[in-house]
Amino acid sequence: MTAPATIAADTAQELVDTRFTVPGMRCAGCIAKIERGLAEVDGVESARVNFSAKRVAVRHTKSLSEDHLTQALLELGFEAQAAAVNPLAEDDRESKALLRALAVAGFGMMNIMLLSVSIWAGAGGATREMFHWLSGLIALPVIAYAGRPFFSSALMALRYRRTNMDVPISIGVLLATGLSMYETLYGGGHAYFESAVMLLFFLLAGRALDSMMRNKMRAGIGSLLGRMGRSASVFQGDGSLSRIPADELEPGMLMLVASGEALAADGVIEQGSGAIDNAMLTGESAPQTVARDSAVHAGAINLLDPLQVRITAAASDTAIAEIARLMDEAGQSRSRYVRIADRAARLYAPAVHSLSALAFAGWMIAGAGWHQSLVIAIAVLIITCPCAMGLAVPAAQVVASNALIKRGVLVKDGSALERLAEVDTALFDKTGTLTLGEARADVEDLSEAERAIGLALAQQSRHPLSKGLARSLGLAKTAPAVLSDVSEVGGAGVYARCGGVDVALEKPAGAVSAMAVSLRIGDETKLIRFTDQMRADAGDTVSRLGTLGITSAIMSGDRQDAVDEMGRALEIEGQGNMLPAEKLERLYAMKAAGRLPLMVGDGLNDGPALAAAHASIAPGTASDASQQAADAVFLGEKLMPVVDAIRVARRTMVIVRQNFGFAIGYNVLAVPLALAGLVTPLIAAIAMSLSSVVVVANSLRLARAAK
Repeated sequence: MTAPATIAADTAQELVDTRFTVPGMRCAGCIAKIERGLAEVDGVESARVNFSAKRVAVRHTKSLSEDHLTQALLELGFEAQAAAVNPLAEDDRESKALLRALAVAGFGMMNIMLLSVSIWAGAGGATREMFHWLSGLIALPVIAYAGRPFFSSALMALRYRRTNMDVPISIGVLLATGLSMYETLYGGGHAYFESAVMLLFFLLAGRALDSMMRNKMRAGIGSLLGRMGRSASVFQGDGSLSRIPADELEPGMLMLVASGEALAADGVIEQGSGAIDNAMLTGESAPQTVARDSAVHAGAINLLDPLQVRITAAASDTAIAEIARLMDEAGQSRSRYVRIADRAARLYAPAVHSLSALAFAGWMIAGAGWHQSLVIAIAVLIITCPCAMGLAVPAAQVVASNALIKRGVLVKDGSALERLAEVDTALFDKTGTLTLGEARADVEDLSEAERAIGLALAQQSRHPLSKGLARSLGLAKTAPAVLSDVSEVGGAGVYARCGGVDVALEKPAGAVSAMAVSLRIGDETKLIRFTDQMRADAGDTVSRLGTLGITSAIMSGDRQDAVDEMGRALEIEGQGNMLPAEKLERLYAMKAAGRLPLMVGDGLNDGPALAAAHASIAPGTASDASQQAADAVFLGEKLMPVVDAIRVARRTMVIVRQNFGFAIGYNVLAVPLALAGLVTPLIAAIAMSLSSVVVVANSLRLARAAK
């Protein structure tokens, strides 16, 4: 049983926030219906829908129970349940059910279409009747199974005297199926089973893709929460240690964090000193030096000696949990074209069914008889099937996404192409985005002997700079020297003897950059500096973005001096020392000013910004959570795929608008012909299929245009 995700409470007004999962949301109309309906409930201050996550966040008085809100949602026509605190606790049963239904619909559609080809080719008499019966035997169980997501949703809405998008869909499918069965039973010339099954297939494909995107988003947030230590060693009253799960930790407890262990809670160091890997919050590759009274956060990794940490925040109150919450709240569905299609479909379906009913009534009045009138009404219904309208966006998105894969860009959500096409500002994280994210040592001034000793010492330590030195010397084909009496002192360095001489790789003396180490051999010392190498085409990428009318800037958690240096090299502005919440504030301010920012980042600290930006891209080396939060991921060491993604996205939107134009034009021409009785249901089915083929063919031009 899942627990309600209560985030905050305002004790003065006795308000709390509770989240609900509402899987029945299907379109923009559902969003408006839920937000307006809940706002009218006494005790509800506000309701906010996250359509991509299928969640509703309700701010309400403490006295208003969770059950009361669930009932209010049910009366609006939507089943709901309290959302889990951990998104991974929510199973993917809906996705699996949709995929099963899609597979069944696809199987049925292919087989019925094969049987229909023979009928279209002129088969008659007993052969035609046999094919009709075979089609019906396939179609009836397929429609009964694959149509369940629509039928159950429609029944739920009608039960509470409301309508949703699934009501007209269900009516259309059932009417086409009923007429087909009548034609089959009485030896009619035509049956339309393929139209009903095809409609279900295309609709299920869209819903399955939407469900998979939501699962990816939940996995990204779960990946972020997974960076926290799952348990901690806590001192008891008698001084003994006890291992306690992370969700049972409380402020005030004293925990012992061993070397190499991830912190399970936020706290302040009471005893010990050393270095931690805090890249998930700061984005900086260099380790952070910590000592007594230093604040540390859940998910940070202790690199050196054990630390005793007094817990200040645990579980959902930690900084990393706050980042996860920000990602969840910021990840709204912002697809303008999808919203347009939803609104069009919401108005389009009732209009089509009204036209179909009017056609039936009109022809009955004209004396055509109920059978001919019904056939004409069904022809109107079939010829105006919104397949072409439904394919206008996804067909173009699929082709464009495949073209971008060849250029090293993985687009996770087709609707992201809409947002990429609109961006006017590009905000880059520094470490791991504009740079390669690896500390590389400058070893040009080292002799062969110094390189050999340096490599041997570096291989003895797990410190990030030691690993960077070992990697750089390994690339230089260096062979390690033979050491003896090796020892490592936490926070100081690695010490040994080589050929009877004392050698060491240690922390530099004096005020030297954190990105440096000293190599001491006997009485001589050499300073080895490290750099995070800028991507080779970073400057060219920024220049190309400028030609597309896009302004670039740096927004990083790294040190301000490092950001300034990078900004001067690229001739763009930069801001450093930014926390995740500060990045969000800047993004929201830009969007409030009418800007459409693109966020390009890789660290866990960039997760909320990636989710909140108008569009977002992460490198393939980014953390799992950042890759999941981003709309797209680019592979390799080049940054130019960011430009490719925007260019292809803009071309995609041109094709999408053309597809919409054709779909609308097709219906403007087809509806009058069907109303006039000049189109049989068979021709209507062929015309409907051809309209979809034209939309797909136009979308395929993107494959050539994207080269």
